Amino acid sequence: MTFLDEVKNAVTVRAALLVIGVLGLMVAFITSYAGAFHSPKPKDVAFGVVAPPPISAQAVQRLNAVPGGALDARAVADRAAAVKKLRERDLDAALIVDPASTTDTLLVASGGGASLSGAVELVMTAIEKAEQRTLKVEDVAPADPKDTRGLSSFYLIVGWCVGGYLCAAILAISHGARPANTQRAVIRLAALAVYAIAAGLLGALIIGPVLGALPGSYLGLAGLGALVVFAVGATTLAFQGLAGIVGIGLAILVIVVLGNPSAGGAYPYPLLPPFWKAIGPALPPGAGTWTARSIAYFRGNAVTGPLLVLSAWAVGGALVTMVMAVLRQRGEHPEDEALEVGART
Repeated sequence: MTFLDEVKNAVTVRAALLVIGVLGLMVAFITSYAGAFHSPKPKDVAFGVVAPPPISAQAVQRLNAVPGGALDARAVADRAAAVKKLRERDLDAALIVDPASTTDTLLVASGGGASLSGAVELVMTAIEKAEQRTLKVEDVAPADPKDTRGLSSFYLIVGWCVGGYLCAAILAISHGARPANTQRAVIRLAALAVYAIAAGLLGALIIGPVLGALPGSYLGLAGLGALVVFAVGATTLAFQGLAGIVGIGLAILVIVVLGNPSAGGAYPYPLLPPFWKAIGPALPPGAGTWTARSIAYFRGNAVTGPLLVLSAWAVGGALVTMVMAVLRQRGEHPEDEALEVGART
């Protein structure tokens, strides 16, 4: 055999295409993470202003005119209302203007992300200094001392996401990425559900009682974990039903390459570029990170939307998995078994 023949025997066309696909994922990974994190700048930070009416209107106008559109300022009735909105996650920060002195108070909530609180503090310190005023910072929803950067919730969600798509991938490797019939699809989804419950309970146990890295309801976090794992796993099963073994790569593209840098973990949404800021809340890592922080630091406020997002991924993934199993059982994809065998060999 010639050397070219040896190469053809050693590396099939399908294997070569899969390797090229992996190379594409690597490039996408670098592009996505570097694009999201290389130059974080505050943009449209939800910002409250508490001041007497004449001063309030001027302050709001002045803050909205900050170069780069860092702040999205709006008037708030009083301090109590500002604190309430911060704890309900309607505001990211608020300024309490004291006309009787030269010191104002900046309210932040570092539990929602220390990098965002720090960025707002830098912006407001510069503004106050230019007006020959000083700034006092008060954290109304502080991160736990063992979670000083507010990243524990993000890493918890990342771990659950990894567990979800790896479980689905292992189920695929066991006997073909595409389930041969509806019964097998149901069994895989049931196995995934059991795994998701165990993963949620164990993950919440480690992050809370064992490490003390994240406060909040243990059962609340465990339930969130089960939903995240099942949503990601069901999505991976759906991609596998649609594209076979390539579906694992598609799941990694959506969850890891696009989902993790846009999740608001290292940098909350107001610090991300527009593309990542737009897609983050609609993907499982972003919805999960937001919910975990709400459970830990904001009394479970503002979680309806993210939980609906996770539920949509879970239900959608399960439905697509079942539909593709039905189509396969009816013989509409007779070539799949040969492709799966080729992929495994």
